[in-house]
Amino acid sequence: MDAKILFMNGEYIPAERGFISVRSHGFAYGTGVFEGIRGYWNEEQQQVYLFRLREHYERLHRSCKIMRINLPYTVEQLIEHSVELVKRNEQRQDVYQRPVAYKSDEIIGVRLHGLSDDYILTSEPMGNYVEIGGLRCGVSSWRRIDDNAIPARAKICGSYVNAAFAKTEAIQNGFDEAIMLNHEGHVSEGSAENIFLFQNGELITPAPSENILLGITRDTIMHLAKEELGINVRERQIDRTELYTADEIFLCGTGAQIAPVIEVDHNPVGNGTTGPLGQKLQDLYFDIVRGRNNKYHDWCTPVYSGVAAKN
Repeated sequence: MDAKILFMNGEYIPAERGFISVRSHGFAYGTGVFEGIRGYWNEEQQQVYLFRLREHYERLHRSCKIMRINLPYTVEQLIEHSVELVKRNEQRQDVYQRPVAYKSDEIIGVRLHGLSDDYILTSEPMGNYVEIGGLRCGVSSWRRIDDNAIPARAKICGSYVNAAFAKTEAIQNGFDEAIMLNHEGHVSEGSAENIFLFQNGELITPAPSENILLGITRDTIMHLAKEELGINVRERQIDRTELYTADEIFLCGTGAQIAPVIEVDHNPVGNGTTGPLGQKLQDLYFDIVRGRNNKYHDWCTPVYSGVAAKN
């Protein structure tokens, strides 16, 4: 079911009333922060599971702190809003939620201080954001924004212009997705995804210092690789040419989920198909997010009460 209800400034309102002014500071200057949260439908259990809600809303609070946005809700309250919104929309399918906190004053002038803040939460159906069966990527000519320019550790609305440049360039050059370097020339991220390389039996991902978003799916993969698959995970600088020699590469994020990369700059990754590690992680991940793995039930918030688990 399409979204009929949204949450805006303390009220659940019809979606058609969910507007902001064209003069809003957040619209004019990108002075807002957001999260992307997925909910997964389990047909057997007739249940929607919202994945790692707490971690998403803890990060939203951190983003607000960086952007000097006063978010008037606790993490617990935000979790309640997410669950209630799915119920009110009667959604029994995979969904994507986007909480946005933003500067709402209708003024001209660039600043963060002394402005009013508003909050919106939407919930809508969503399938795959990118192809999860094998991506062809190109290294972008656009460099990843620096922490001293626009902090990548916060999900700042305006910063995604950087991602848009890289994504459009990649698509127009015949690729599915971009891989971005930082200003020192080290691998940073996809256009809007974290990245992992598997080589010499070790899983490698750029360190937080490489201007990456500290992704929740990234954290999930690091945990699963170490605890479930016994694979060592290392955060370090990654050179561009390591992309051409890796056994496996995959991108990840709430939107992307786990998306294996089968080609970089027209060079095949491994044998040019989804590798065994990527496949194992995908299978494990989708079992967890759909509530089929009791070990990780704390990561999954069920929406509908009175539905018996059948794990």
